[in-house]
Amino acid sequence: MICNRTSQYALRALVCLAQVQPGTYASATNIAAAEKIPLYYLEKILQRLARKGLLRSRKGSSGGFALRVRPEDVRLLDIVRVFDGLTEYERCACGLGKCSDDTPCGLHNSWKALRLRIMNYLAHNTVARLAMASYPKRCLLNDRRRSHRQSSKI
Repeated sequence: MICNRTSQYALRALVCLAQVQPGTYASATNIAAAEKIPLYYLEKILQRLARKGLLRSRKGSSGGFALRVRPEDVRLLDIVRVFDGLTEYERCACGLGKCSDDTPCGLHNSWKALRLRIMNYLAHNTVARLAMASYPKRCLLNDRRRSHRQSSKI
C-alpha cells in the first residue's frame, strides 16, 4: 500500500463503518475483530478520527462509532493526511535537500510523475468507493465462513 499501517487500519475501519446501517453504531471491539486490527491500536485511531470530525462516538451498551460524514465525502487523501502527512510525497526520491525542476536529481522526473499519480489516486478515491469495491469480497468471505461452520457441525 502507499501509506503506513496506521492509515491502512484507519481506512479499513472507515470502510467497515461505511457498511453499517445509518443511525447505528459499531463497537471498536467488533471492528477490530472484523478487520483483524489490534483493539488498543484501533481505539487510538478511532479517537483521532472522531477528534478530526470524521466519526461520532456514543458511550454505553448500544454505543460505539459511526461516520459523521458521508463516505462519499471522505477522500483517501484526507485519511493519509491525518495519519501520515504528505511530506513523504513532497521529498526528493534520492533524499537530496535541494531537488527541484531547476536542480533535479536522477529520479526527479520519474518520481514527480509517480507522485502526481499517487496524489490523484488518493484525491479522487473515497471511502465509499473502497466500501463498494470490497463488498463482494466481504460477501464471499462471509459465505465461506457460514459454509465452514455448517460443515464442521456435521
